[in-house]
Amino acid sequence: MGVLLEPLFGPRGALLGAVHVALRSPLALLMLLLALAGCTSPPQGRLPAPIAATTLGVGDMFELRIVGEDKLPSEYTVAEDGTVDLPYVERVEVEGLEPQQIAHRVRDLLIEKEILLKPNVSVIVKKYNSKRIEVQGEVRKPDAYPLEPGMTLVGAISRAGGLSSLANKSGVTIRRRTKSGKVVAATFSYDAIIDNEAPDVPLQAGDSIYVDDRAF
Repeated sequence: MGVLLEPLFGPRGALLGAVHVALRSPLALLMLLLALAGCTSPPQGRLPAPIAATTLGVGDMFELRIVGEDKLPSEYTVAEDGTVDLPYVERVEVEGLEPQQIAHRVRDLLIEKEILLKPNVSVIVKKYNSKRIEVQGEVRKPDAYPLEPGMTLVGAISRAGGLSSLANKSGVTIRRRTKSGKVVAATFSYDAIIDNEAPDVPLQAGDSIYVDDRAF
């Protein structure tokens, strides 16, 4: 009898004791299984990889630098007509171009106008105002937000002021349009990501995030 009862009162006694009791009562067994299930993270959803959309549009902000021309302005915003007014080369059409294409166009214009012989031009996007994501549901500031380079699910929720006190942290759903035009959805656990039990989710332009509320 001593051999049977001793483990019930050791360091693991509470768990073993619960198992011993549960085996003798169907109700207790059900409660134990539910408790153990609550100790594990819910499975994470799966979405297609985000579609890269790096072309610039109206309202997008970028940094343009020319090596050796440190006194020139470096930050620009794409105007309503899809152009930007740049030093030396004046107004340039940039809407629909990749950052590298803009850098090449400016470089070619500088050479063509005989302003610089071998200019080194770089372009880095700071904010995609033309590309947006939505964050709705139980967040403090639900709204549509500009997609920032490298933006993730946690970053988007933070941008929306964080979760509200009523948020279901295991009920965060992302809806995404695929290349074929089909809309797919998947649900993720915010806590699992924060606790490094699951990877954060990279976003793409047009993603819609909805944070469900807790069931009472």
